[in-house]
Amino acid sequence: MARYGDAFVLAIPKRNRTAYVRLSRAAGKVWREHGALEYRECFGEDLRASFGVGFPRLVKLKRGETPVFSWIVYRSRAHRDKVNAKVMNDPRLAKMMDPKTMPFDMKRMTYGGFDVVVEA
Repeated sequence: MARYGDAFVLAIPKRNRTAYVRLSRAAGKVWREHGALEYRECFGEDLRASFGVGFPRLVKLKRGETPVFSWIVYRSRAHRDKVNAKVMNDPRLAKMMDPKTMPFDMKRMTYGGFDVVVEA
């Protein structure tokens, strides 16, 4: 069955990990309630790249930060668009998105939508 995913990469100060996990759990609950099939948030752990561009370089990691890789899975792009429309209108999410209390620099976040081509 074809799927669609949104992927996110960002850097957070290590001192903000607890706040980020709290935010992520709340956001994940909102996405799942509105129909997302999966919601995952991962902290970088083994970041030694022997080839390509490693995550520290990719996110321009600063001292005391860790990269975060996240994804959300949907049935299709149309399903993603419907779910995200509901999520963006959910007052719980609006309350979480205050730039003054965000535990990371949103200007350094990157994201995009992807067709899933292999499911193993």
